[in-house]
This record gives sequence, structure tokens and C-alpha cells, in this order.
Amino acid sequence: MSKRVLVPSVLGAVVLGAVATGGYATASTVTEPTVENGSADYVAPSRQGAGKLSYTADVSDDSGVREVRVIAWPASSELDPTEAETRYVDEATCRGTSDGTSRCTYTLEVTRRDASDLAEGAWYVSVLATAEDGDTTFVPRAATFDVTR
Repeated sequence: MSKRVLVPSVLGAVVLGAVATGGYATASTVTEPTVENGSADYVAPSRQGAGKLSYTADVSDDSGVREVRVIAWPASSELDPTEAETRYVDEATCRGTSDGTSRCTYTLEVTRRDASDLAEGAWYVSVLATAEDGDTTFVPRAATFDVTR
């Protein structure tokens, strides 16, 4: 084979390979869920009734939101939940707000008896968001709040 034919053939194969690889990379771009605008609030129980812990966030993924798991834990503890552990905690309630985006809220009633066992001070909220396509995002410290008596 002459060099004139071989060089353009090799160049053509390299260009086609680059185009195919680039096309594949674009087509297989994975998007993970995003957790934004997260906030937590703690209201101590009173004589009039129970208190509550609440966490709210906007969760988005191009495939939609399957579930959001939430756990709160005291900063003073040895706890530091992992993604694997967070798969088995309480689930937030999510309502779709637009294509692929949901407003997710977790609420936990806190009785006076419950509150007496809670460590005072800073607490963290860990969140595991799972998209409809199975992609996940773990946010180990999605929000902070204070527990007071």
C-alpha cells in the first residue's frame, strides 16, 4: 500500500475514533441528583404540645426523584453516618414542583420525653437522594440546627 493511501486512512480512523468516543462520552454523561436550598429547624416541645424537627430541600435529577432519606445526629457524638447507613433511615415526603425537581420535607414530632434525651447544641442532617434512574447523591452535612431546652 502506498504512503499516500496509508496516511489518510490512518488519519481517518483516528478522526472517526475521536468523533465516536466524543459522541459516546456525551451520550453517556451521568447526572447525579442535586440537593439544594436545604434547611433544618428544631422547635422544642412546650406545655402546649409536641415540638418538631423539620428538614426541607429542593432535590433535582433529569430522571426524577425516587426518594430522599434523612437522619439528624448531634455534632457532639461519635456518629458520622455513611451513605450505606443512610439507606435505611427515615424517608422524606417529596412533591414534584417541576420536571425532575421535587420539594422534599422530613418532619419528626418531638415529645417532651424525647427532648429530654436529646443532646443540646449543634446537630447535623445527613441526606441521601436517589433518582428514578438509580443515581444517588450523599450529603453528609446537608444542614445544621441547634437543640435547646
